[in-house]
Amino acid sequence: MATAKILVVDDEPSILNLITAYLKPEGYEIYTANDGLAGLKAARSFKPDLIVLDVMLPGIDGVEVLARLRRESDVYVIMLTAKTEEMDRVVGLTVGADDYVTKPFSPRELVARIKAALRRLQANQSSSSEVLSFEHVRIDVAARLVSVDNHPIELTAIEFDLLTALAENRGRVLTREQLLEKVWGGSYYGEMRVVDVHLGHVRQKLGMDGLIATVRGVGYRFEDNAL
Repeated sequence: MATAKILVVDDEPSILNLITAYLKPEGYEIYTANDGLAGLKAARSFKPDLIVLDVMLPGIDGVEVLARLRRESDVYVIMLTAKTEEMDRVVGLTVGADDYVTKPFSPRELVARIKAALRRLQANQSSSSEVLSFEHVRIDVAARLVSVDNHPIELTAIEFDLLTALAENRGRVLTREQLLEKVWGGSYYGEMRVVDVHLGHVRQKLGMDGLIATVRGVGYRFEDNAL
């Protein structure tokens, strides 16, 4: 991957300056915006590889920015939420955030999360030519394409990676911790709820009951029949 481009959207100058100060020494190209509409415009023109997006923004809030972005892009988005606002985190994940960090946050933790996400994105671009074929589901790993009964479905990057991780281990139960490790990486510090929310999206998009089973108290299992 060429020099990664990161967009930071927050209405607090101190937060923008802090994040920029920690990211620039890593060699990233940084663009900032201080309200929702400016952030949306920047996302479209700057075309970042990753966005750090605050929930509480003037104009339109971060959740609405994300909802609009998801209609046209699967760019990796880390949301910044107030520690006490659990509903913001849930709504953000439901709309399509890939990850979130709660304020106040450790700049080093945020940088670690960003670096881990960008490493995964780079690895995805050089992935193998493997194709996973099952009775109903077909996953072209290199092209990052999924179809169900020959009908293509659209998944975000995180949703694709979760489905692929489960499909590669068909019939085996993967715990939430294992899925976090495989998809978000070992530096993930957030809640395991992100797994449940994103897999809920995957199930809805697959449109068939029983392809991903929940093993209560343990994790998830992919159950489509092998060919």
